[in-house]
Amino acid sequence: MIQRTDAIRFNGVGQTFATDSGPLTALESVDLSIERHQFVAVLGPSGCGKSTLLRLAAGLLSPTSGETLIHGVAVDGPHDDIGMVFQQATLLPWATVLDNVTFPAKHKNGRVFRVERERARQVIEAVGLKGFEAQLPAQLSGGMQQRVGIARALFLNPDILLMDEPFSALDALTRDAMGLELLKLWQASPKTVLFITHSIPEAVLLADRVIVMSARPGHVIADRVVPLDRPRDETSLRSPEVQELAAELRQLLMPTLIGGERS
Repeated sequence: MIQRTDAIRFNGVGQTFATDSGPLTALESVDLSIERHQFVAVLGPSGCGKSTLLRLAAGLLSPTSGETLIHGVAVDGPHDDIGMVFQQATLLPWATVLDNVTFPAKHKNGRVFRVERERARQVIEAVGLKGFEAQLPAQLSGGMQQRVGIARALFLNPDILLMDEPFSALDALTRDAMGLELLKLWQASPKTVLFITHSIPEAVLLADRVIVMSARPGHVIADRVVPLDRPRDETSLRSPEVQELAAELRQLLMPTLIGGERS
């Protein structure tokens, strides 16, 4: 029998930061495993360590206690198999859409090869920006800029995609459209996704599982499977099972929002 190896695993992970007012514990005893090509959303109050989880998985932080594993191997730094999308697109303002998307290759190798530019054009088309390759970020809307950020994360075709509230700065209609676009991309090219959000409908629409975290110090208080088949669209949220799950998630979150620490 073949033993399953999780794509991402947090084993008893704790994270404490030194601050001017003393140690601040962001995470405490986090145990969480994510299977390969599973889409997992994380909900929780501000300051509960959701973004810290992503930084640990990305190799940008080392845990104070416990261990973070990627494909069964302890994380010791960033690597090409992981793409990350931030709350803001963080684009190079002087670079075109094409140059922003190919930046990881230029940063790694000092140049961009023709095959890499072709790959970038394919990804740009996949996120709906064909024809905008020569535009600068300032010439794009907020939603379009975030599409560029997603294209850059997908450019190296990583197996794992880490997304830190990628649509939070967008208006409601654009946010919904981007969520549906992400679903199409994920269904066309499945990846392991760890997705941070404050939106219950967004989490339920996108994810296979929804993780709920406590107030700081953050730890997992619930792990729920989303009872929805794929493919999905906005009408999927109307099913009684989904409405019941959303109500349960809201009930789980309320005590953390009312009594938890904020940052």
